[in-house]
Amino acid sequence: MMGSQIRVDVTRPLATVQLAAAARDAALDLAGWRSLAEAFEALSERADVQCVVVRGAGGRAISAGSDGSAFSPESGEPSDAQAYSDAVSSALRAVRACRHPTVAVIEGMCGGEDLDIAACCDLRVCGESSRFGAPIERSGSAASDEGLGPLAQLLGGSPALKTLRSGALIDAEHARTVGLVNRVHPDRAVVEQGYGLAARIAAGAPLVNRAHKKVLRRLSDRSPPS
Repeated sequence: MMGSQIRVDVTRPLATVQLAAAARDAALDLAGWRSLAEAFEALSERADVQCVVVRGAGGRAISAGSDGSAFSPESGEPSDAQAYSDAVSSALRAVRACRHPTVAVIEGMCGGEDLDIAACCDLRVCGESSRFGAPIERSGSAASDEGLGPLAQLLGGSPALKTLRSGALIDAEHARTVGLVNRVHPDRAVVEQGYGLAARIAAGAPLVNRAHKKVLRRLSDRSPPS
């Protein structure tokens, strides 16, 4: 357990990071984002973990909030806005940098912070009724590299990215076709199937899995080689 909004359970060789904001329709607050970063940093150091499942609570997509406006700061003070932005960026970097393979299990609507977190995972599975949207223009604040970067890498300059940014929704099958998710399952089976995928990954050679992940991340990095 990491706090009221982030729950971490380890059943070796799998770990689950479950996000649940205190209020049903609230997004992660400053403490929640910081806890998310701490959770992934701690899991990356564990040798007994070989795959991490990221999911929401109560049948929600990833976290309790999926509105782009959830990225607004907790107060109008510039220092608070910067602290919130830094916490979001640090958390998304930690998810993306996790040395273990990560699987996002998506239930229902996935947008805003849900989609940012899911895009930072290595693989994404969703239910048939899932819908995806990223209304960046409606959020009232600029998207960070950590938030928009992974989504842009998944979709490139495709029409799907423009559709998501416009605030329109795409369905699960469209998301699979454009590469936003890897697999679509019946809603009632998506959690079981997501854990099944994670278990198959964990059954492989952990060092090979980590090496493959590192190479793939390096290939997607646009910075010049050292």
